[in-house]
Amino acid sequence: MNPTYKIGSLFILIVVIAISSLMLGAVDLSLAQVWQGLFVGSESYFTIHEYRLPRLILAIVVGASLAGAGTLVQGVVRNPLASPDILGISHGAGLAAVLWMVFVPGLSVFWLPLIALIGGLFSAILLLMLCRKMTQPIRLALSGVALSAFFGCAIDFVLLTQPMEVNNALLWLTGSLWGRTWSQLWMLTPWLILVPFALWRCHALNLLVLGEEKANTLGIKVNRTRLSVLCIAIGWTSACVAVVGPLSFLGLVSPHLARQIIGGRHQRLLPVSMLVGALLLLVADLCARIIHPPLELPAGILTAMLGAPYFLYLLVRLK
Repeated sequence: MNPTYKIGSLFILIVVIAISSLMLGAVDLSLAQVWQGLFVGSESYFTIHEYRLPRLILAIVVGASLAGAGTLVQGVVRNPLASPDILGISHGAGLAAVLWMVFVPGLSVFWLPLIALIGGLFSAILLLMLCRKMTQPIRLALSGVALSAFFGCAIDFVLLTQPMEVNNALLWLTGSLWGRTWSQLWMLTPWLILVPFALWRCHALNLLVLGEEKANTLGIKVNRTRLSVLCIAIGWTSACVAVVGPLSFLGLVSPHLARQIIGGRHQRLLPVSMLVGALLLLVADLCARIIHPPLELPAGILTAMLGAPYFLYLLVRLK
């Protein structure tokens, strides 16, 4: 199939799932009620504008950002099994959030995204300090795995030693869009400024994938390119985890699906991967709402259920 048709199909699927997301939930709405709630003003206005619409847009932004971060990380590390999770950013943000929720439970919940963002950025800075020369991509990956393991153990230790304060922390750690409003969406908006810069670095990423020696020969400053691209991935991942919690496998699966659609050139791969990530999170969030209403499953559980089998498939295929 022509790649143009594939991308067009992606857009159509996103629109269909987005409309379904506005219609379905604890209270189902008809297409006419959704239209009236969006543009005319009716009894469904509050449900649409205060609950479902911000959640819908947030799912698109978060899914696209995590998928874009995964694409950049795989290009930097030159490993098709790499993702933002291996850098320890998600676990660093998770540890900061858990510490805040357990030891300072009296503060307003609106501080949580900022605390988690600080934790993610701290883990990223620590990673860059460990790999400041960045001579080998494998060193970056292994350092990220070590940090993830350390932060994960720290989270488990806090939860085990403070059993009376773990409910909110466990809910956040599963990753969920439940209860998210326009205020959380506005927190992510400034990070969209990085999209043009990421697209600008795609040409350098294409050369970097060829290897360090060839990239240097072609005039690419390898360490500077890795650092700049990695900073974009760190910013997107930290901001998203801060707002919705960790969402597993989106950054891993989306780039692989995008490569099957459009190929490996990053100028096309990055935007298509972001579209795939947005679609996957929309589907996961919609399923989380309609599987057992009025109760909701965290979207992170659905992304893990979708992503884990695909990860095993990649392991077998790339063996």
